[in-house]
Amino acid sequence: MSESKEEKSTRGKQFNQKMKPYLVYDYLMRFTDVNHVATAADIVGYLQECGIEAERRSIYKDIEAINKAVLLTTGSHYTEPKAETIEEAEKLLQDDKEKTIIYDEHRKGFYVRKRHYKVDDVRILAECVYAAKFIDEKRAKRLVNVVCDLVSEHYAEDIRRDTFLLDRAKTENIAIYEMASKISAAMSRKRNKKAHIPEKIRFKYMSYAIQGSLRRTERRKGEWYIVSPYKLLITDGNYYLMGYDDKMKKIVNYRVDRMKDLELTGEPRCGEEEFKELNLEAYLQEHFGMFDGEREHVTIRALNMLLDTFVDRFGTRGVIYAKDDDKHFTAVVPVAVSNQFFGWLCGLGNKVKILSPSPVVEEFKKYLDKMRGLYD
Repeated sequence: MSESKEEKSTRGKQFNQKMKPYLVYDYLMRFTDVNHVATAADIVGYLQECGIEAERRSIYKDIEAINKAVLLTTGSHYTEPKAETIEEAEKLLQDDKEKTIIYDEHRKGFYVRKRHYKVDDVRILAECVYAAKFIDEKRAKRLVNVVCDLVSEHYAEDIRRDTFLLDRAKTENIAIYEMASKISAAMSRKRNKKAHIPEKIRFKYMSYAIQGSLRRTERRKGEWYIVSPYKLLITDGNYYLMGYDDKMKKIVNYRVDRMKDLELTGEPRCGEEEFKELNLEAYLQEHFGMFDGEREHVTIRALNMLLDTFVDRFGTRGVIYAKDDDKHFTAVVPVAVSNQFFGWLCGLGNKVKILSPSPVVEEFKKYLDKMRGLYD
């Protein structure tokens, strides 16, 4: 005796019952939070749209099972030891504080109370993605959608609306991600099953030039840059490689988005001693925008109103701050003396003055004379 269409449809809906707890959890994760609840009827309606029949009382059982499963897989507060058995999970759930999904008696609905990430965490992640110059616009939007999946749709909509691309320079070199992956492979000792010594890379390095119009051109007339890679860094919104340059015989920094035709050479990396002797934190602090210059401890006198600016720029480690008089302070800061550093000082105008060492004072005077000379 053949089944009717109605019987086949009912059988299909019953067969898909195994998917029901997962769909319930997914629905609650996407559409509920502390400010938004879903009733049992809402959930039943969603399941029916998915082709699954369900009774409202079965939803309560599904949520009870979900709460147990969460404790068995992630722990109650994501940092505490997780339950090892169902019995342990049941004991923990006697305390409502351990439940991931709870029922609100006043609003007559369920909502997800515990998540791996807070809304503020996700908002910061989204803003960081948009602020990173090395992430192209298309990928930035996709990544923001990825992190927004960590919160409910209600909050995700707010985050997408409140954080957006606004006059931010984004890289046009989408090969940057492939190059970063190759650099990581060159630095890794586990790139293949055999014993592997980190190896050198080579690449062409690009810069902008005006040749009829603005164009990217190869530096050193297209000569290969051969570098032993040591660190990938993100600073000022850009991706940098810190490596030992074969030609210059020292640690140098390169913008990854300005590289082209990057390859692994197969040659063993060099510059180990130079990198080991490097104080990475001090090095980054001294090199403004990754520009090189002679390292000096420079004493600067400034108005008290700029103290926060100095702490933001130089930090507190390795810097000596002292009161000069009621209106001024002095700061002894380790910096790479360069036009980049002088330009930063010029931005603070007559509120700052270099006191020592004398050679740096004289160099700054010459810098100012050159700048003034442009307008004579």
